[in-house]
Formats: sequence, C-alpha cells, structure tokens
Amino acid sequence: MVRIRLRRIGLKKQPSYRIVVADSEAPRNGRYIEIIGFYNPRTEPATIELDEGRALHWLSVGAQPSEPVARMLKNLGTLERLARLRKGEPLEKLVEEANAARAALPKPSPKTRRAAPAAKSTLFDSAAE
Repeated sequence: MVRIRLRRIGLKKQPSYRIVVADSEAPRNGRYIEIIGFYNPRTEPATIELDEGRALHWLSVGAQPSEPVARMLKNLGTLERLARLRKGEPLEKLVEEANAARAALPKPSPKTRRAAPAAKSTLFDSAAE
C-alpha cells in the first residue's frame, strides 16, 4: 500500500519534514516515491508547502495519508477538494483554487520559535584565544 507521510530532515533538535509518497513498508527516512511537500513546525505559524495537484493525484489513485498528514490535508482543504474531484470537477480548477487559498494565508515568519542549540565549546576553542 502507498502512504503519504512525513520524512524527518533537519539537525538534531531542529526537526522539519518532507511530505513524501512512500510504500507503507519502507522505513521512515528510507526509500520514497515522490516528494510532494514540506512541513516546518518550528515557525509561527507552522510552514506547510504542498503540491496540491500531486497530492490530489496520489489520493485519487488510492494513497492513504498518515494521521498527521491527514490533519494537515484537512486543515488545508485538500480532502474537501478530493471529494469534489471524485464528483467530477476538473483537477486544474481545484489546483487553481488551492493556490489562491494558499496566497491568502499569512506568511510564516522565517524565525523559529526556538533558537538552535548552542554550539558546544571545546578545549581547543579556548586555547586559540
């Protein structure tokens, strides 16, 4: 079965995620079929970038979203657009609507809510000064 799920990227204690289409048996950060988006929970508000056309395509051919991705798709309105796609509305019209809705959202701040972990000083750093 094909799943739409999150793939963790980023440094230690600084997570961000790619939204990927992957086989359900593949490991979390293992092999994937396609990257369809990006999610950064550390910004205020959280940054979600999604290729709506590809998400609707994969959902229409039977891909199952994981629980966190399903919540994101519901909040973005993608699941409602999927229901309309199944009723016969053209994909291009739905993608244009999604792009207009995304443009109306407030832009997230590039600053994160938490600062990056401080670099550890070493014995060599103090000797160089």
